[in-house]
Amino acid sequence: MSSESKLREQICLLAKSMFDRGLTGGSTGNISARTEDGGLLVSPTGSSFGRLDPAKLSRFDAAGQHIAGLKPTKEMPLHSAFYETRKSAGAVVHLHSCHSVAWSMMPEIDPDNVLPPLTPYAIMKLGKVQLLPFFMPGDAAMGEALRSLGGKRSAVLLANHGPVVAGKDVEAACNAIEELEETAKLAIMMRGFDARALTPAQVRDVVRKFEVEWE
Repeated sequence: MSSESKLREQICLLAKSMFDRGLTGGSTGNISARTEDGGLLVSPTGSSFGRLDPAKLSRFDAAGQHIAGLKPTKEMPLHSAFYETRKSAGAVVHLHSCHSVAWSMMPEIDPDNVLPPLTPYAIMKLGKVQLLPFFMPGDAAMGEALRSLGGKRSAVLLANHGPVVAGKDVEAACNAIEELEETAKLAIMMRGFDARALTPAQVRDVVRKFEVEWE
């Protein structure tokens, strides 16, 4: 099996795993990954994470031209913005995961650092998560908002919409976005309690030990 065939299978396997566990439902969510030749494989528009067909994924060449497969997700501006501003990005995932969407609506969140430091793992896998304002689905302005961050964030949370995460490969991106969802779930569970979060010193220690981007 070629490396591209393996990547196609991996994209569909991981997407179905997230769908089966309720991380994104219906035809929501989209996923993309870099191919060895510098192109992209992208989930088609209107497709379900539970029923992606490896042979029908949208295929882009290294110049960004759609050359095969079904029409790509309408959220391509988000994916393109991450690939253009973060050279380390090998994959991008966007979900409508319930707790992350709910957390994006909370009035007390810090737009520059959305997640409270409840565990070290979100810090390690995501760094600081930026809140972006509400945009109409598919609006190219989402991509421009992401570009304005200058590649300083590997993860953003779209207000009233859901998270978008870039990773070095498709498995890393999926693991990171699941950590975001679990942290948002924890934050909601602890809301209203006087929970003991990590101290600023503990956060600095995690950032230093695991060489986390933290600007």
